[in-house]
Amino acid sequence: MSYTTDAASSGGVFSSAARNDPHGPGLVRRVSILVFSTGLLMFFLAAVGQTVGTGWQAFGLTFGLLTVGSLGWVIDTYRGTLAGIKNHGTYQLGVQNRKWPAWFLGIFITAFYIAYYWWPQYLEGVTRLTDPLSQLLRHAPADHWFLYGWIYTVAVLLMGVRMILRYRHSRYQMIRTLSLMFFQLLVAFLLPSWLRLLNQPDFYFSYFWPLQPKYLYPGEIRNLIQHPGGLGTFMVVWGATATFLATPILTYFFGKRWYCSWVCGCGGLAETAGDPFRHLSNSSTAAWKFERWSIHTVLVIVTLGTVLLWINDAAGGGLLGSAAFHFKKAYGFVVASILAGLVGVAAYPVWGSRIWCRFFCPMAAILGIFQRYLSRFRITTNGDQCISCGNCTTYCEMGIDVRSYAQRGANIVRASCVGCGVCSAVCPRGVLNLENGDSYKDRFPGADRPWEEFQRSLRGGGG
Repeated sequence: MSYTTDAASSGGVFSSAARNDPHGPGLVRRVSILVFSTGLLMFFLAAVGQTVGTGWQAFGLTFGLLTVGSLGWVIDTYRGTLAGIKNHGTYQLGVQNRKWPAWFLGIFITAFYIAYYWWPQYLEGVTRLTDPLSQLLRHAPADHWFLYGWIYTVAVLLMGVRMILRYRHSRYQMIRTLSLMFFQLLVAFLLPSWLRLLNQPDFYFSYFWPLQPKYLYPGEIRNLIQHPGGLGTFMVVWGATATFLATPILTYFFGKRWYCSWVCGCGGLAETAGDPFRHLSNSSTAAWKFERWSIHTVLVIVTLGTVLLWINDAAGGGLLGSAAFHFKKAYGFVVASILAGLVGVAAYPVWGSRIWCRFFCPMAAILGIFQRYLSRFRITTNGDQCISCGNCTTYCEMGIDVRSYAQRGANIVRASCVGCGVCSAVCPRGVLNLENGDSYKDRFPGADRPWEEFQRSLRGGGG
């Protein structure tokens, strides 16, 4: 028998009305598969220069059919089911258990990123499909950057609908997903397009240092300030305020979840398109040790690099010379392209959905430091109610062994936790709760001495 849970309405009581399809997919799902497959065929034909139709017609025959097919599949999957998490089949689908479909999907995404970053001419046919949309929003032909932004946004929106339907028993999950969809569509896609239409600087208001390090580079700041109209100056003020004021203040009150699980585009894709793969995250001690070194190494590199660029700028460029240019180029290649793109997204079907966020993102690193030592956020546990089912650990995309905390009745205060709340959503007993306490000092033994705890973590202890 398959089970669902509805923690919101039944207090964690099991229900046995999970929907199964013993005779295979029904008519709606079969039609959706056909529509999606047709759109995918149109996409590949465009990629090889054989576009069917022109203008909006070609756009509709690809992205329109892909969208309709995806929505039909998602809606039919959850139509007629009780609200709650369905755990059956999670490890049985080949694309979700590292079998050949997962590797095929990963290789396909890898090939797309390689073409996107280094050989965009191979995406020319697909890029032309988005010309009508680009002309509408920017009054300019599409380029491969616009194509990527559009595909990224569509993925977040479509899989966001799936996320809302899947977690519709949790008000927190629904609102959080809507927030991610809003920031991706409006702030990360439409607003930059409108800025270009108005001949304003290229700027993403939902990204700031150190995730977008160039916003604190002296040359970039100078270019923004010198841009006519004053908007560039506002962008500089916005970036500095978000980095030095909003980040510590909001993290103190809400933990890193305010950004990683509500605003960030990287987190938006991981939480929506990556949700089917969250159970693949590695929760071993070895992975945790690697995480501590890798993510903080990237933070140190970008911090030292930014400081040296400012020193070099103050010295008239004579300190570093051409090395300044090569540093920015190398960082963009290794961190932005390889780690954030190729590894961070293409590895979803194999290593889980938060590879970039967990192991390499400098923004997650600095937010994690604040969260661990100077934040009121914590996940409380009611150990007496825990039945050790392991759902929480299985669905933790950051690889945290949540069950071990729940069994002890200990608060979960980990630097890596993004506060997505899925561990709480999948708990059949209501053991886990995301809370903002009155102080950061009462979350765990030693929390009232953050500097000592920080020093202890540097020596290899703490989380």
